[in-house]
Amino acid sequence: MSTAPATCPFTGAHATPGTAPVPHASTESAVREAPVADWVKIEDLYRDPFPIYQRLRAEAPLHWVPAVNRYMVTSYAACHEIEQDEARFSANERNSLMKRSMGHSMLRKDNPEHQVDRDSYGATLRPGTIKKHWNGIFAQNNEKYLGQLLAKGPGSDFVWDYAAPYTAENLRLICGFHNATQQDMQRWSQTMIDGTGNYADDPEVWAKAEASSAEVDAAIDEMLPYLAKNPDHSLLSNLASMPIPLEAIRANLKMTIGGGLNEPRDVLATTVWALMENPEQLQAVRQDPALLPKAFEESVRWVAPIGMYPRETTQELVLEGISLPAGARLGVVLGAANRDPLVFEDPETFNIFREKKPHLAFGGGVHFCAGTWIARAQVAQVALPAVFEKLPNLRLDPATASVDAGWVFRGMTKMPVLWDA
Repeated sequence: MSTAPATCPFTGAHATPGTAPVPHASTESAVREAPVADWVKIEDLYRDPFPIYQRLRAEAPLHWVPAVNRYMVTSYAACHEIEQDEARFSANERNSLMKRSMGHSMLRKDNPEHQVDRDSYGATLRPGTIKKHWNGIFAQNNEKYLGQLLAKGPGSDFVWDYAAPYTAENLRLICGFHNATQQDMQRWSQTMIDGTGNYADDPEVWAKAEASSAEVDAAIDEMLPYLAKNPDHSLLSNLASMPIPLEAIRANLKMTIGGGLNEPRDVLATTVWALMENPEQLQAVRQDPALLPKAFEESVRWVAPIGMYPRETTQELVLEGISLPAGARLGVVLGAANRDPLVFEDPETFNIFREKKPHLAFGGGVHFCAGTWIARAQVAQVALPAVFEKLPNLRLDPATASVDAGWVFRGMTKMPVLWDA
């Protein structure tokens, strides 16, 4: 029995398996419908999305992907265009998974509403505050959790015995959750992030996300009056003194718990893993720690920890030669854009010596990641130098394979390491 090919519900375009790739259209004179990629499966994306991205980019800058119920945008040029044009590509997506999991945060708002929320974060996250206040705290936390890894000994898991608790404790203090633990931060972050990526609509995932969301609400409600009387440098302390609606505070803090933990945790582990997999580059950073910021930037290009975010078209338009209707649901796939061979030479390779070109890992335009400087400080300036100084001959454990996974969010999920004790 033959099966009808998958179609795009917006345009009616059919999947065309086995056809030759169509070159990217660069002008509106060659406008065409988005091809349908019904061969893309969520489980394959989770395991290793990069071969999928290579095939998608070779065929077209964007496709309709039935498995995720949206157009996946994979070329650098198209992703960059979307980031710079909020008038045509709205962050305020209808039926947003993030809104359901975390509430209506600044990440799902357009200006001017977005800028009001973002400005409320400024005092805590600006580079001057990081240098004067947070760097010292990051150093103390790093000494504590790297010390715990050392005490546990070779064979420990770099992610769960060090990177995760270190970045979670940093985030706990940045947020101002003096009534929670770093373990709470990890649990809240993972369960709510699982909700934002729950394209399979798993009810168990939703139940865990909703439980964590309620816990965060209760913690915020308890801390706001305390911090109003006992101010510090935290986000909640700053927000306690502003006329910001409670629901906005709750949603923005949940958004911060998600990206503010998984992004630095995953960049830290991925950078160390990539360097250990490339001994000549590892030797270079050992000899010259000034190269570590380059390793950090190459790591987020190579494996964007936040690999995709949504947008929605506000009107009929043409994007990179492909027509889109108003209300089209888009997935801006940074994990694909950052490996576009039209921009980066040999993009599948980790190379800290590559020619410097702007990556899209921290987003762009008005939604450029507010925590970028915090991530760079705690990972590139504090953690990475200490890791290679205090763990002599750090190396992967050959007896137990490391594992990386994910596509909406991607990072190391298992990374046992050895060093000379």
